[in-house]
Amino acid sequence: MEIESMDTEEVPYWLSVLLTEKFFNACIIHEDSRKNEKNVFCFDCCDGICPHCLPAHRSHRLLQIRRYVYHDVIRLVDAGKLMDCSLVQAYRTNSARVVFLNQRPQTRQPRGYGSGTLCVTCDRNLQESYLFCSISCKVEHIVKNGGNVWAYLLPVDEGQMTPDSVLVAESGSSTESTNVSCSTATCEVVKKKRRNGVCRSTARMTVTINRRKSTPRRSPFC
Repeated sequence: MEIESMDTEEVPYWLSVLLTEKFFNACIIHEDSRKNEKNVFCFDCCDGICPHCLPAHRSHRLLQIRRYVYHDVIRLVDAGKLMDCSLVQAYRTNSARVVFLNQRPQTRQPRGYGSGTLCVTCDRNLQESYLFCSISCKVEHIVKNGGNVWAYLLPVDEGQMTPDSVLVAESGSSTESTNVSCSTATCEVVKKKRRNGVCRSTARMTVTINRRKSTPRRSPFC
């Protein structure tokens, strides 16, 4: 069962968006800015935002998203503020322990498959004390077995999920401020793109010239 197909009575809207958002894609509002990858989740707006969006969301509840082996993760300490993450395997990065948001695709059966503990949802190899490889695997397992996901969730109270000091360090200190509403700016950008119908990038014509080698000239014999 896909997260997108789950009813809001089974999974709260913010959790569904968090698990299906395409993080680290370019922010549509700041598409011309550098470092515009969406790496923060705003609970108040239920949307992914980039570092340049932060000034407009400072009073909102924000969660830092990280990348580990090319997949989205959050710090275990942050995840523990959202839900019961017991039995979800955590991994060690350079600075923190993290958990995966979603299951990772497997192109083939891993080495030692079936000889140890497997994720009960996607059959990924795990350490012995765990049952799930990601938060989404735990959520899917609870729903499939008729459990109540809400019973595993914690109230998302006022205040940051990820401290400001971590957000600034992860996003970089040089972020551009904005005076427009992100939702308004998004609508304007979409309207502009639909009206133009073309990308603004300029196509460059390249001409390839085939050159034949000339007949080599030999030095005269003496």
